Amino acid sequence: MTTPISIVTPSYNQGTFIERTIHSVLDQGIPGLEYIVVDGGSRDDTVDILKRYDDRIDWTSAPDNGQADAVNKGIRRARGEIIGWLNSDDIYYDGALAAVLDYFKAHPEVDILYGDAHHIDAEDRIIEPYYTEDWDYERLQDICFICQPSVFFRRRLVDRVGLLDDRLQYCMDYEYWLRIGRTTPFARMDRFLAGSRMYEENKTLGSRVAVHREMNDMLKATLGDVPVKWIYGYAHVVVEQRGLDRALPGENLAFVVGLVGQALWAFVHWRRKVTPQEVMTMAGWLLGSLKTVVRQLG
Repeated sequence: MTTPISIVTPSYNQGTFIERTIHSVLDQGIPGLEYIVVDGGSRDDTVDILKRYDDRIDWTSAPDNGQADAVNKGIRRARGEIIGWLNSDDIYYDGALAAVLDYFKAHPEVDILYGDAHHIDAEDRIIEPYYTEDWDYERLQDICFICQPSVFFRRRLVDRVGLLDDRLQYCMDYEYWLRIGRTTPFARMDRFLAGSRMYEENKTLGSRVAVHREMNDMLKATLGDVPVKWIYGYAHVVVEQRGLDRALPGENLAFVVGLVGQALWAFVHWRRKVTPQEVMTMAGWLLGSLKTVVRQLG
């Protein structure tokens, strides 16, 4: 039987969620589906769960060098013409893979496809839609509007652009989209394909400052510059990490002062300059905050 699609799941200590991930793949009912799980040597019950699916999953469990390394190992083993990557705490929605295969069959010129997705909680309840836009490479540089589990690509694309950058711990998917986007446009499917899980122990949620630092380093290396939006994003998460809340009257000025200070540092660190326009923007923030304080005191 031919292998129409291969799904790769990197895994490490996700025993709480991985069985739901497995079922979301296997229950798609795709003949010839290849499902590869690359586990990093989990110490919880992940391996016991994987053993229960020995006859339906190609899985291994051994130490690796992180998520990107695990995904790369899976892609190298994959035999399918179409490849998807689903983390061990995310899920596909019913009918997603059949819809993806139908799209690729109908559009042989398309090398990479993304759909819509939701953020879901630990109990699979929908929190909100993942913010998604139609394809625009310039816009992608300012905001990552593509949800990773909703992406599928042809093997020939991997042959052309290579694998994930396994030096990255948080933004390996975003770097991959930017690298691919320089060579070929993405197609968008108007359908919800996946749920991306958000919960307190989530790697990205729990390391927001580290995520933004790596993101800006990656953007500098990939694009040659860091878009202003990401400079301000970094400044915001640093100040929020300190426990300050811009919405609280007593903390507004401290928040804005900290925001401006961090933004100035980030501009110098990643862009080596601060333009007059950005100075005016930050001065406006400070002036607005001071006016708010004066009104409150008056």
